[in-house]
Amino acid sequence: MTVPPGRRARKKAATRQKIADTALRLFLERGYDAVGIRDVAAEADVAVTTLFSHFASKEALVFEQDEDFEQRLTQAVTGREPHEPLIPALRRETQALVRHCTADSATPIWHMIDESPALREYEESMRLRHAESLATAIAADLDLPQTTTACRTIARFVVDAHSLARQAADPEAAVDEIFRMIEAAWEVTSVRPGRRSS
Repeated sequence: MTVPPGRRARKKAATRQKIADTALRLFLERGYDAVGIRDVAAEADVAVTTLFSHFASKEALVFEQDEDFEQRLTQAVTGREPHEPLIPALRRETQALVRHCTADSATPIWHMIDESPALREYEESMRLRHAESLATAIAADLDLPQTTTACRTIARFVVDAHSLARQAADPEAAVDEIFRMIEAAWEVTSVRPGRRSS
């Protein structure tokens, strides 16, 4: 009997979530370095090969919403309303992401990340990847005729805003403060001969 694609996709997503939830629980209970891939697979009742079909590395288990966050940032550019300015759309999405990452339940996870060199390195490479994806989305928007350097710079600022705000005493106020600077930088690059401000 053929399994309908919708059901297969749901089953795959459920398995992925189960693995991620199990990994996070074990990491928080025992410590990140004390838990191996085989431990996670055994506890989640899946084969190691199944785990690796969902997650490329042990570090990826901690950042299981990595792809979702990346898509949300790029969709803030590509999915915004016609004539909606770019920076406010990115500010709105960044505020939502920061709210998610500063919830009380996220505190022990960030504490674990901050204490692990491997996780900090993975987070840094993830942020660079997110910034490149965001820069590509900005550059592809025909209503935003910017240089590649300007697009990459603004994208880096936006992605770093999330990290900086997460560590601030008042994360939402930090996002507003950072985005005032980002908007000013964007306006400087936008107002050029032959280019219109967006």
